[in-house]
Amino acid sequence: MAEQQKGKRDFQVDQQSGFCKANGIYYSKREPVLLPPPHHPLDVITYIFSLQHNMQQIAFIDGPSGTTLTYSALRLKVRALAAGLHGLGIRKGDVVLVISSNSIALPCIHLAILSIGAILTTANPLSTEREIVTQVKDSKPVIAFTLSHLIHKLRATQIPIILIQGTLESRCVTTLHDLLQSDLKDMPSIDIKQDDTATLLYSSGTTGKSKGVVSTHGNYIATIAGNRVRYETEGCKMYICSMPLFHIYGLRFLVCTLAAGATIVVPPKFDMEEILRSIERYRVTLLPTVPSVLAALAKSTGAQKYDLGSLQQISLGGAPLGKDVTLTFNAKFPRIQIRQGYGLTETTGAIAYTNSDEENRRNGTVGLLSDVVEAKVVDPDSAKPLPPNQRGELWLRGPTVMKGYFGNEHATATTLDSEGWLRTGDLCYFDEEGFLFVVDRLKDLIKYKAYQVAPAELEELLLSHPEISEAAVIPYPDQEAGQIPMAFVARSPSSNLSESDVIKFVAEQVVHYKKIRRVAFTNSIPKNASGKILRKDLIEKNVPTSRL
Repeated sequence: MAEQQKGKRDFQVDQQSGFCKANGIYYSKREPVLLPPPHHPLDVITYIFSLQHNMQQIAFIDGPSGTTLTYSALRLKVRALAAGLHGLGIRKGDVVLVISSNSIALPCIHLAILSIGAILTTANPLSTEREIVTQVKDSKPVIAFTLSHLIHKLRATQIPIILIQGTLESRCVTTLHDLLQSDLKDMPSIDIKQDDTATLLYSSGTTGKSKGVVSTHGNYIATIAGNRVRYETEGCKMYICSMPLFHIYGLRFLVCTLAAGATIVVPPKFDMEEILRSIERYRVTLLPTVPSVLAALAKSTGAQKYDLGSLQQISLGGAPLGKDVTLTFNAKFPRIQIRQGYGLTETTGAIAYTNSDEENRRNGTVGLLSDVVEAKVVDPDSAKPLPPNQRGELWLRGPTVMKGYFGNEHATATTLDSEGWLRTGDLCYFDEEGFLFVVDRLKDLIKYKAYQVAPAELEELLLSHPEISEAAVIPYPDQEAGQIPMAFVARSPSSNLSESDVIKFVAEQVVHYKKIRRVAFTNSIPKNASGKILRKDLIEKNVPTSRL
């Protein structure tokens, strides 16, 4: 990919921004990375372990118990589990569902599924029975891994179950423990190509309801190659997996950090106290999380009781980070570096990131492009490519981009064009130095009279208020203006902040058409697993459909 990109770059490419006037494409300014030839048979698990040199290094630590697993033991467990799955009749191309909270058993399961050419699909253990049944009907898994207390969510299906942990039921064909006793000799060699499907993760994509994103082994290999440098530059690689492993954020973090030879602490769920306790106990150096968690840390007084002296870096994704939150956090934790990134399920994780203090000084940016992708910013109406500092829809192309949406040709055709460009649905721009800025989702823009208002900009401003812990902004129908910005606000403990206080706070800092004109107070703001605000949920529950 690097050589292909360099071949396309000529004297018309601006070396400062990476923008080519001739074709409207933005190219990466990062050092080129080498990818295996795409025709070379290779699966992502073989690729990960081929990068390891110290197999006695600890790969995983169970957060609560301190139980460890070395890279050597991990590899043996993956091979044994793969043999066990093959013995159950699971073959290349079969879909295997996993519904579980985080544990050090989960990476073994994920890696084993991928190593035999089966397709991994995951579900949020907090999803309802109806949501899981809908996904099952779409993805058609042949078997499922889950915990005993989650089995009831599969009762409307006929899927056989492998019990990860808990009490055996009649639906269970075997247990994870028994499969790990399988004879490695029973595992035949399986020919897996880079173009073979690896995962089927569900995403709402750029439009509509949840869809299965078809990602290949080659997609993950390219993601590792394009992101590995972010984790190899650290001296002591003791990381904590605070993100759910059913989500692309957690899964991408898992494969990239394993490829970098890191030690990963795995807590069972995200709990702020447990995360901080683990950072202190295991001397964690890197914490991946989302901006809302960073904002909570910036305003928290409880974090002071933990020794966070080992923590060198916090990497962020999932949503934009406000300037005021950054400044507040830096004042409180001046030694901890913040790194930001941007990616989608459809791009197999991060395609842009900051990788140094200098890069991160540009407030609001999600970083420079990874070398394995190309980008365009296009006018949403004409699709005309736009130069630096002009806002438009971000389009992406490269070896990390998905094959398409599973069984949904229409959604695939409206998201991927004939040249392989992925329409992200995000309103973005590149500055004159090639840094990417994400403004908001195009579909979330509020149309106030003739103006467009980005909810994320107002949410950032609201979070700068010392008495606001969480905030979300949605469009609310208005007969005169069409739509007005409405804010949902979670107040800090003991705050007496009123609606008029919030409206005045914003009005003093924005142009007239961006003013908040309606406020509702709430205990918390709904978010998805990666920390993105679920504005559609707020709209559905609080805005009459007849008025939209």
